[in-house]
This record gives sequence, C-alpha cells and structure tokens, in this order.
Amino acid sequence: MHKKNLVFIPGKNPKPPPRQHRDMLWRALVEGVRRAEPGIAAQLDSFEKQFKLVAWNRSYYATEKDPKRDLPWIDALINRHGPSDEDIRDANSWHRRLDRMLYAVADRFPFIIRFLPGPASATVNELRRYFENRENIAYHIREQLKKVIRPMLDNGESVLVVGHSMGSIIAYDAFWEMSHIEHRRDKLDFLSLGSPLGMNFVQHRLQGKNEQGVRRYPTVIRRWINISSVGDVTALDRHFHDDFQPMLALGIVEAIEDHTDGIYNFFHNEEGLNCHRSYGYLVNPATGKVIADWLNQSDAE
Repeated sequence: MHKKNLVFIPGKNPKPPPRQHRDMLWRALVEGVRRAEPGIAAQLDSFEKQFKLVAWNRSYYATEKDPKRDLPWIDALINRHGPSDEDIRDANSWHRRLDRMLYAVADRFPFIIRFLPGPASATVNELRRYFENRENIAYHIREQLKKVIRPMLDNGESVLVVGHSMGSIIAYDAFWEMSHIEHRRDKLDFLSLGSPLGMNFVQHRLQGKNEQGVRRYPTVIRRWINISSVGDVTALDRHFHDDFQPMLALGIVEAIEDHTDGIYNFFHNEEGLNCHRSYGYLVNPATGKVIADWLNQSDAE
C-alpha cells in the first residue's frame, strides 16, 4: 500500500487541532472499512501514514475546536452498529423534508435565503466568503490541498481525495486549476461526502463556470463517487451523475456514481441526530466499501 494515498479535506466550521482531528477521522474511517471489508481493515495499520488531512480550517477561522467536545460522541458512534429505528424516522421526518423543500426553493431564488430557519443562511455566508475570495483566502485554501497531492502525482502514486461538505467544493476548484492552469495530465480519484456541489448557488460559482466544453470541467478526475445520507440537507441535490453528465460525454471522467439510497448518517451529539457530520459518513460501511474497493483496485494496477 506504499503507493496509495488518502487525502481528506474537511467541511466548514472550526476543527480540532490538525493532529487530533486527523486521528479522530482515521478512527472513524478504519471502523467504516472494517464494517465493509474486515480483511482490508486488518491491513490499515501499515497504511495510516498515507492518510493526510488538509487542515484548511485553522487559517480560515483563526480558531480551533476543543476535541473533547466530539470524542465521547465518536466513541458512541463506533459502538453502534447502525442507525436505530428512531434515527431512520428522524432522518425521514416531515421537518427535514420541509427544510429540504425550502432550501431547494432558496437555491433557485437566493435572495430569500436570509429568511430561512436553520443553518442555511450561515452556510451560504460561509460559501460566499470563499467564492468571493476575500483576502485571497480561497486561493490559499486550494493551495494547501494542491501542495499535498502534487508530489504524490509527480511520483506516480495513486491518490483518493475525500472531500466532505465544503471540502468537496474546495477540492473540485483545486482540480480545475490543476487541469487548466497547471495543465496536469495526471489522474486521481474523488469521493465526495455530504456535498453541496449539486446546488445551483454553488455550480454558478465554481472554477470554470464561464468556460465551454472540456475547459469547463476538471480533467484530472478519473472516477468520482458521491455519497449522501438520507436527511442531509447540505447535500441538497444528491445526484451528480446528471449535473456533471457533460464530463462523461466529453470523456474526461470514467465514471460518476451516486450512492444515496438507504444510506444513513447516525452521528449523534448533545443536539441530537446530525445527518451531515464527517465522522458519521466515514463510519458508514457504504463509505468503507468505496475505500476498500479503491485500495483493492490500486493493488491490481
């Protein structure tokens, strides 16, 4: 496994100090792989050094989160075998469906976002800061990711970039720059978790949005797999195969797969069920299966 690399780019909000955050994410990831493919999980100890975290949040927010806030909830998550019946009811509840409907309307008419309840307005404000590149912050964030993956590609190593939430947007934009500014011809694989890349608000602001044909899309992605859980409102449009179908038609990506049916993120904290948290995605065997398959496929190459 020495030529394989997993690179994780997290979503918004302050995170724990990078070393602790990486350990917390790795623990959830290993459990997800173990649930999907126990034989692969047994090999991951020797692979841990090739798991890299792009800790962009510290420079973006100029603060960090106390890891002690999440540790007991991660323990509880790992000790659960799956979503409870109550979790499933909650994820499918009318109030989450109503939120999704309201956010879908707001995605078409962004001027009403500030009137919405819940986290939608805060999320859009975070994205605006990134898309407006205030104080060149978006460039610096993308450069953090590119500095990690360039040497891997230069060495001919396999790379799977895992982007959670806003991290998937940062990854996509970085991939576009690598494709059309740096003119790289390498290929890597991309796994998006709880991604807002299906939103109109986001798609109208991505790198390449004003280009045509091949130049509109990143060309360094070999295979793109998207996972979104039931009840995750941030992943407003859960299907990317149709939104990014021109990438397939143009032959610049081998596959775009959406894994959405029956997938539940059962992370809990003091506020209750959170269908969006990265730990809940990583511990899910659907994510574990994708990572295990990628590791097996790389072995065969």
